Amino acid sequence: MLFSYNWLQSLIKEKLPKPKKLVELLTMHSFEVEEVKKKGSDFVLDINVLPNRASDCFSFIGIARECAALLGIPYNDPSVKLVEDKKVKAKNFVSIQVKNKNDCPRYSAGVMIDIKVGPSPKWMQQKLSVCGLRPISNIVDIANYVMLETGQPLHAFDLDKITEQKIIVRKAKKGEKILTLDDEKYDLDKDILLITDKKGVLAIAGIKGGKRAEIDKKTKRIVLESANFNPKTIRSSSKKIKLKTDASWRFEHGIDPNLTEIAINRALELIQEIAGGQIAQGLVDYYPKKVSVKTIQLDLADVEKMLGVKIPDKAIKNILNKLGFEIFEVKTGKVKVKIPTRRLDISIPEDLIEEIGRIFGLEKIPCLMPQVSLTSPRRNLDIFWLNFIKNILKEVGFFEAYNRSFISQKDADIFKYKSFKLIELKNPPSADYQYLRPNLIINLLKNVKENQKFSKGIKIFELGKIFKKNKSYKEKRMLVGLLEGGDFYEIKGTIDLLFDKLGISNIWYDDYQVSPDDSKISIWNSKICAEIKVDNQEIGFLGEISNNLLKRLKIKNKLVGFELDFEKLKEIASQESAYSPVSVYPAAIRDLAVLVPKETKVIEVLNIINISGGRLIKDIDVFDIYEGEEIPDNKKNFAFHLIYQAEDRTLKAKEINKIHKKIIKTLEKNPEWQVRK
Repeated sequence: MLFSYNWLQSLIKEKLPKPKKLVELLTMHSFEVEEVKKKGSDFVLDINVLPNRASDCFSFIGIARECAALLGIPYNDPSVKLVEDKKVKAKNFVSIQVKNKNDCPRYSAGVMIDIKVGPSPKWMQQKLSVCGLRPISNIVDIANYVMLETGQPLHAFDLDKITEQKIIVRKAKKGEKILTLDDEKYDLDKDILLITDKKGVLAIAGIKGGKRAEIDKKTKRIVLESANFNPKTIRSSSKKIKLKTDASWRFEHGIDPNLTEIAINRALELIQEIAGGQIAQGLVDYYPKKVSVKTIQLDLADVEKMLGVKIPDKAIKNILNKLGFEIFEVKTGKVKVKIPTRRLDISIPEDLIEEIGRIFGLEKIPCLMPQVSLTSPRRNLDIFWLNFIKNILKEVGFFEAYNRSFISQKDADIFKYKSFKLIELKNPPSADYQYLRPNLIINLLKNVKENQKFSKGIKIFELGKIFKKNKSYKEKRMLVGLLEGGDFYEIKGTIDLLFDKLGISNIWYDDYQVSPDDSKISIWNSKICAEIKVDNQEIGFLGEISNNLLKRLKIKNKLVGFELDFEKLKEIASQESAYSPVSVYPAAIRDLAVLVPKETKVIEVLNIINISGGRLIKDIDVFDIYEGEEIPDNKKNFAFHLIYQAEDRTLKAKEINKIHKKIIKTLEKNPEWQVRK
């Protein structure tokens, strides 16, 4: 905004610093001056006022008040002395109707009669020209002059051109148009706020006046408008018709509603002084909800805490007084401060402290490291174990998948989920996102289906939330992994490694008896599936994915996978691990083959071998599962490497043979099992 140096000087009692020094002063206190130009005997300052200060600093009075506060010198507020004609009442000439008080919180109108329209004085024309405005006539120039001086836009209507002398503030009707003062035509819509009368449009509210009620040389009676409009409404109107004016620019940033009366009285006084005429007594003032002075309690100790520098209490109070804030109710260490309604940017104590720091001088605040006591943040175990598990799986070649938490009706049908057991979204973004997912496997299988076109041996996992509905809604996090082309023992090895890294022992792979109504029957191959337990607590499942399910999804290759309850896993996981030294004594290996019925699971045989062999069985490897030639029908052969090792001695062949025979004898107690020698 352009400011005349001489005009600013006229508002301050003492001499201002020279323009360059004044620029330095303003720049040091949060005002950016883009340019200084000499114009005749005057200087023009192009001051960039930040949006938060628009309510009071888009005006000469606002900037003059700031300069006075920064310099610590008195400020001249223009005094107004109205000489009203008591025989003529403004309310007898015009009435105001506002359709929506939110669009127009205040509308003040003053009336003058017997005026004489002509050119404005040279001193006024010079000031307007310096600030970039073209002089038009005394009435229009005075309205612009007062807008620059106070920050309140004004507009003058020819009273005799207003139908039934009634002003109506309303939104535009469909098809309405306006011819503005600069002979431009605009089509209006229902969101644009207007100033109208019974006949039609007089002006676009807060933006531009219309031709219908313009001031001309024949004008004798005027209505002077000084209104306050909703910033959002004016911004929207200005954007729609693509028209920015000095008035709209100010209204868009917000103006103090109490400024309307100050500005209109100043303008009426100048019109009477320059254009003659009589001022009708009183204002026609629509002001349903008055804006009153705010009060903020300021703890003076907080000033040092926030600014990092000690400012004496007396200096703080002096700064607040210079800025026009009234201090009252001074208590020990605390003061109550009245905030002028023009300061729309001040609403909390921190705003006041910012003003104190700005006027005190930000350059006086030393750069110091903050002196505060810091406590270590509490460890978030959820995040820790989540990242820990992801890293383990990443190291064994798994890729992490991120899927949306939704499934479609088609997915539910494939997995045989009944809709009443699923949580349905009221407003799903699409048909593919109708339900919240009841497990992670559904979307992971779809990932495999899409990726099998491009690669083989897919290893993926996901750690995320699932959602279930029983008597109430429940959600919990699960960990699911899938391996393409692998077998049961490969995925079991992954789980063993994972549990070992998590410090979890007492793992038990138990048979899982599938009931006909169990949803898991649609996911796992019931013959190659195990329940994972820790201390008899169920943690999850592992096994082959059902062939029927793979066919329905058109997945070509065999898949094995695991499903673990992350919430249970993190509860039993531990970073502590017991050190077990590597035995220096040699290990001995014996092979064992067992012929069993087809439905027998490897885990059943493994459990018996472990129990019978005791602590000298160091490890058992399944190296072959065979069905075919030389094997009777409905039978299959399991082949194992049994690894024997002691921690304190070298085992003798006699001792190993004794344990091995015990294992064979225990296995053969089952009449359907035969140890092949």
